Formats: sequence, C-alpha cells, structure tokens
Amino acid sequence: MWAAFFTKSDYVAIVPEILVAIFGLAILVLDFAMFRDKRDKFWNAIFALAGVGFAGYQLIVLWNKRAGLPAYPGFEQRLSVDSFSIFLQLIILAATALVILISMRYLEIEEAHLGEYYALLLFAAVGMMFLAVGTDLIVLFIALELMALCEYVLTGFLRGSRRSNEAAMKFFLLGAFSSGLLLYGMSLLYGISGSTKIGVISMALENRPAGDPLSWVAMVTLLAGLLFKVAAVPFHQWTPDAYEGAPTSITAFISVAPKIASFAILVRLLLGGLQPMHAQWQHLLIGVAIATMTVGNLAAITQTNIKRFFGYSTISHVGYLLLGLIAAADGSGDGLTAVLIYLFVYAFMNLGAFAIIILMRRKDMIGDDLDDLSGLMARAPGCAVLMLIFLLSLAGIPPTAGFIGKYYIFLSLIETGHYYLAVLGVAYAVVALYYYFRIVVAMFMKKAPDTVPLATSPGLAVALGVTVAMTLWVGIYPQPFIVMAREAIRPFFM
Repeated sequence: MWAAFFTKSDYVAIVPEILVAIFGLAILVLDFAMFRDKRDKFWNAIFALAGVGFAGYQLIVLWNKRAGLPAYPGFEQRLSVDSFSIFLQLIILAATALVILISMRYLEIEEAHLGEYYALLLFAAVGMMFLAVGTDLIVLFIALELMALCEYVLTGFLRGSRRSNEAAMKFFLLGAFSSGLLLYGMSLLYGISGSTKIGVISMALENRPAGDPLSWVAMVTLLAGLLFKVAAVPFHQWTPDAYEGAPTSITAFISVAPKIASFAILVRLLLGGLQPMHAQWQHLLIGVAIATMTVGNLAAITQTNIKRFFGYSTISHVGYLLLGLIAAADGSGDGLTAVLIYLFVYAFMNLGAFAIIILMRRKDMIGDDLDDLSGLMARAPGCAVLMLIFLLSLAGIPPTAGFIGKYYIFLSLIETGHYYLAVLGVAYAVVALYYYFRIVVAMFMKKAPDTVPLATSPGLAVALGVTVAMTLWVGIYPQPFIVMAREAIRPFFM
C-alpha cells in the first residue's frame, strides 16, 4: 500500500538516517552476543563511529548531488532534503563522532562501558537528523521525542550516581511539561490550517486576521516548547542541574548536538510555518534573547563547578543565536548565515573544552571543579594551551572560530538596524571574557593540587586534534565555511 504513495527516491533521501539507526540496532545485538568481555567493549565505539562515518559519506554525496538544485520534498512533502538540512546533519554527525571518541576512556573509568550507551547516542542522532529534514509537525514531534527520550536515559546513565539520577528526573519532568506545551501549540496550528505540513500552515496563517488570538496562543505555546529545548530563559532551569549530574561525556553531547537540532526545527517553524507572524515572534525573541544573555552571563560568573559553569555558558550562547534569528526575521540572509556559522563553530570549541575536562577525570577525582584545573600548565602544558584556545574561542577572541561566529551575528544585527542589540551583545562578550579567564587564571597562575600526570587515550587525542584544528582553521581562514553556510540558507531565500 505504501508503495503507491512513496517512491524509491523518498527512501534514498533518508539513507543516512537509516544507516545510523541500523548501526544502533546492530550495536545492541553485537554487545549482547559477542562483546561480553570488558576488553572487547571498545568495539561498540568502533561500530558507532563506522555508522556515523557511512552516514556522513552519504550526506556528502547528497550535498554534491543537490548543489544548486531546489529542495527534494520527500514522503509527500513531509521531509525536505536540501542544503540546509544536509549542512546541519553533517554538524550533528561530527558532534556525535567526537562525543563517541571522548566517551571511550570516560566510560572505562566509570566502569560503565556498555553497548547501549553508544546505541542511545546513535538513536538520539537519528532523531536530530529527522529534526533537520522534517517539514511536517508529526515528523518533527516524533523526532524531537526520540531525541529527548535518549537524552533523559543518557543523563541518568550512571545508575549508581545519585547526582545522575536526580539530574535525569528533573530533566525528564521539565521536558515532559515542555513537550505538552509544544504539542498543544502544534494541535492549534493543525486546527487553524487543517494540515500538519509547514507549507500549508504558513498559507493558512496568511489568511488569518492580524492579531488573531488563536494564532497568538499557538505561536506562544509552540515557542515555549521549543525554547525549553534550546535552554533559553525562562525555560533554562533544567540546564545547570542536568549538566552537573549527567556523565561528563553526555554533558558534552547535550550541550551541542541537541542545540543544533533544536535550532533546526526553530528555523523551519519560524521562517517557514510562522513566517506570516514574523513581526510578532521577533518581538518575543528580542525579550527572550536579552534575558537569556543576561542570566547566562551573570550566573556563570559565580559558578565553581565547571559543568554548571558551562551550563550557564551554553545559555549565554543560545542568546547570541537568538539574535541571529531576530535579524533573519527582517529577511536578512546574513542573520541566518550567522546562526549556521555559530552552530558550526560552537560544536567544535565546546566539545574541545569538555574533552579537557574529561582528561581531568580519574578514579580518585571527579575533575569537574574549578580548583581541579589549578596548575594545569605545570602538570600538562599542552592541555592548558588547548583549553586556553577553546576558552578564547568561546569568548569570541580572534583569530579563533568563536570570533567569526560572533562577528557575523553582530554584523547581521547592524545591517538590520538592531544597533542596541549589537551593543548589548558586545557588552556581554566582555563579561564572558571575564568569567572564561577565571579558568585561565586557575590553570596558569594557581598551584596544582597534586602532581599526578594526566592519562590520555587515542580517542581523546583524536578528538582534541580535530576540535583545535577546526577552531583555529575557521578562525584563520573562514571563507570555505562561510560559502557552505550561505549555500545552506538558500532554500529560505529562493
């Protein structure tokens, strides 16, 4: 029956997602059947990396095939395979691969090197990939819940840790509430348009009267659900607790990959389905962006736990990303380009910083307190220098990738006349420089608590090499990545 509706091209379009799902299922089977010995558990990570690699190759093939072509509306316009979705899917897979690499040593130390960990990572990645391509509310909601359920389980993966269990419970309860709000907004949009397809919803909203209360309620509840997923104020309360309690490798994962996927659905809905209401949601986002940057930056100043510190740091970066969407609401292609560049560079610099934090973990030390980084320059000069590069990038200092991301955000705001937002963004960048340099001071100017050398691993070494290379490459020669980002936004400005 399905063959009458769906074509071979539809299934070819989702080959990357199918590959990742198959490898996730294969890991569950192989871990139970073949990799029972602890010494063989690393094969789970190898298979997970292979699945990500095959899917990434298929995405590159799709990118080359579809360069300059209109989007492919697969499964009766429920999916849109275009440069935007492929670009974000590549970032999601790159982030997933880096998390797999930094997880191997961490799981061995925690004695939790289990196959289901890598399977859940891959299933979460599948949900994120569908969020990037989905153009139908049902597809988007199912993909969002697949991603979220895997996040909840991974947050509480250390079953013997009270902090991990508590963080997972808080994350789950607040996440369920936000999903209810999101689903309510989606149901109102279905009632308004009679369809779950974003294109049809956009046309229906164009025909509604200005100030229509039903449209307003749909927009507000939908935004509330989505802003929870990206950890924007006032829906950010789960972030520091989840970051602190989750396994450090999972903190790294949920700080990057779900943010990319959540901004994908945010862009699809705001610049697609809710485009007729762009003036209304732009004003809402301005208030949310200001509050998000304010809370994120000011709260980070007082943190002594590194994972909570990066939780509030993530919130502040979400504020900057929302500024790009505000500029995009005025039809600025540079605003959306800035969002994609920022998501790209943020993935590498943030994962690099978390790789250093994982290096600090050993049997007798958790390694997630600010004092644990004291004297790092004396103990491991190379790691201290790498951490300095990542922190400079997060603060937006040239010649690092973070500077390029912030520069394009501020440029798009100036081009669209939001001068006060640009000034506020620069002011908070100065605040960020202060609290990031608290870590620098600890690493370079304080005495080390002990002289035990750091034990690295091949996976961590590769992850650090890739993240620092990309952080510096994009900062020094950003042109190829800017060209890719501009190609990725083409579906929204054709």
